Amino acid sequence: MNKIKIAFEQLTVKEESQRFYSVGNKTAAVPDSPVRRYTNDNRIINHKESSDEELARSFCEAHDEEAFNELVNRYADKIYRLALRIIHNPSDAEEVLQKVFITLSRKLNTFRGESKFSTWLYGITVKASSMHLRARKKYGKEVSLEDYTSYNESGALEGVEMKDWSDRPDDVLFSREAMEIIERAASELPVDYGVVLHLRDVEGFSNEEAAKILELSVAAVKSRLHRARLFLRDRLSDCFYEWGK
Repeated sequence: MNKIKIAFEQLTVKEESQRFYSVGNKTAAVPDSPVRRYTNDNRIINHKESSDEELARSFCEAHDEEAFNELVNRYADKIYRLALRIIHNPSDAEEVLQKVFITLSRKLNTFRGESKFSTWLYGITVKASSMHLRARKKYGKEVSLEDYTSYNESGALEGVEMKDWSDRPDDVLFSREAMEIIERAASELPVDYGVVLHLRDVEGFSNEEAAKILELSVAAVKSRLHRARLFLRDRLSDCFYEWGK
């Protein structure tokens, strides 16, 4: 289980990062070097070294577009990956990316710092992605894995032959082919489970942060994460068991 979790953390979207992102009628350009600018109280802000919260405040208080550009630079790829995990369509994920940054440019002043900026922004992304799916009538009936019982709560197989592939070499489990297989298996997860797995095992959010992003209880996040990991392990066991024989 641990090796699969590590491998899933290493998954990346095989899309070349964009250099410019259109936001409304403006284009946010990713800066190449640190930009220093004076704020209204004559403090110098170095955008590259500023926290997300400082950048948000600079944009809202001083209309500092370079601060906004830096937020785009930090989060564009991450937002795209999250949207793609939910939507499973690159062009639709790009559309959601645009919508998220348009929303951000208009509503950044509503960020109150009650949670981390990333938590707040990911919450906007999840909502935008879900709305996009519903608008395209692709969301479908929610599927549950709560009755998924190939493994029990202790992670032990029930009713099927145990196939131990935990001793497979890392160069086998983390190869390009293996990562593609893991990605395909992850894409089979129902949306509600796949997004929890992505937030926890790819983006590294805590259970509490994921719960806030998804507006769920911590218990619900833990349950979905556990079931998603078991589902992924089950899908991959046959493949990895055969490798290295």
